[in-house]
Amino acid sequence: MTGTTSSGTTGPVVFPPTLREVLLRPRWLGMLALCLVVAGVFAWLGQWQLGRALQTDPTPPGATEQVEPIADVVAPGAYLPEPLVGQRVTVSGTWVPDDFLVVASRFNNGTEGYWVTGQLRVVPDAGSTGPTSIAVAIGWAPSLDVAHAAIDRLQQDASAAGASSQPFDVVGRIISDEGPALPRHDIDPQTMTSMSPAALLGQWHDVDGLSVYRPYLASQTAPQPLADIASPPPPTGSTVNWLNIFYAVEWAVFAGFAFYLWYRLGKDAWEREVEDIEDAAAAASPPRPA
Repeated sequence: MTGTTSSGTTGPVVFPPTLREVLLRPRWLGMLALCLVVAGVFAWLGQWQLGRALQTDPTPPGATEQVEPIADVVAPGAYLPEPLVGQRVTVSGTWVPDDFLVVASRFNNGTEGYWVTGQLRVVPDAGSTGPTSIAVAIGWAPSLDVAHAAIDRLQQDASAAGASSQPFDVVGRIISDEGPALPRHDIDPQTMTSMSPAALLGQWHDVDGLSVYRPYLASQTAPQPLADIASPPPPTGSTVNWLNIFYAVEWAVFAGFAFYLWYRLGKDAWEREVEDIEDAAAAASPPRPA
């Protein structure tokens, strides 16, 4: 197309493209298709997170108060499912001598004290391929003296029974491993302040080929001179996991950002093309006479 310039000469007139024309070019249509694939993946991830956020089969109220065999709740070495944290279970076994240890910074009805713990060697079932143990919080002591006195009594009983010890049942709540923790600066650095089967395993004896439960058992009854561990039923949780909903919203934002990125890149390309055309037209125009 030709037109008349300001100097009176004629020449081609180039009209810049519209944003719509640029975005409909094959290059940008291809990028749009790629964004659709990416957004589809993000949308699927968001839907998956929403599915995990809503519990379609929540634990019935009071289910944790029914005593179940530990084998029906968790397997050795497996993580404890969240709905089963605090479930009352029963397990049969015998104490391993010399493995009664103290865990500090344990509160019982608001009073700080100590837990006496032990390694319970579980009675093997038909499918066992080796020895299995579980860490048990046996009872609470208000002072180290009481805790050590209880350990002395437990040690005497376990040593006297020896290999002929008859298995006994322990009933309590199965609780997830708290993980190792550094003690406070004002106590002995070797003091254990969290109930961690992994940390206890490092001090147990006779652990060759041993399988260990990841969670621990808080016994509901304690021998003298220990006090029973205060272990109320776990609170009834919500059927909605808000963290998963937050993740689902994040994936939706990412999907929207994929389209915004396509639009923004296309618009930048269009603006550069318009500027180049305008600069070329300005360069081709003769200077106005002074």
